[in-house]
Amino acid sequence: MLERYKAPIFAVLIVVLGLGIIILLTYQPTPVSITILPPAPTGTPGPLAVYVTGAVGAPGKMLTLPPESRVIDAIDAAGGFGPDADRAALNVARLLRDGEQIHVPSLNTAPPAADPASAPAQISALNVNTATAEQLQALPDVGPALAAAIIAYREAHGPFAGL
Repeated sequence: MLERYKAPIFAVLIVVLGLGIIILLTYQPTPVSITILPPAPTGTPGPLAVYVTGAVGAPGKMLTLPPESRVIDAIDAAGGFGPDADRAALNVARLLRDGEQIHVPSLNTAPPAADPASAPAQISALNVNTATAEQLQALPDVGPALAAAIIAYREAHGPFAGL
């Protein structure tokens, strides 16, 4: 009985296989978009490393403190304020930053004396519209390059206006 239907079954199989191959070759799936996200921050910052010097119980120590620590926490970890510490010189409520140095000054230590030779000249009044380069350099933080730039600007744009 199969002999009689052998040719039509074979033809149907060939047609089905041909259609399957055509569908496979012409089918284009929808592209899939892949997004790679960086790892999410954990929200837990690492410990803080600070260096405490000056008028504390154990100066010169590198300390590791938890995140969100304050200056007072670093001072306490370094043995607390020394007996001669200038407690008003620091904002002990300030949050610490990783890698910073905290120096607790002493009440008994005078600030370093200024060297008169390195002190800038005292200038009572200076007109920047007429000052020479030497006069401008007598101002604090004004060196030869800035003095030259001031003069060049003045020459290119005219005198400086008043405040």
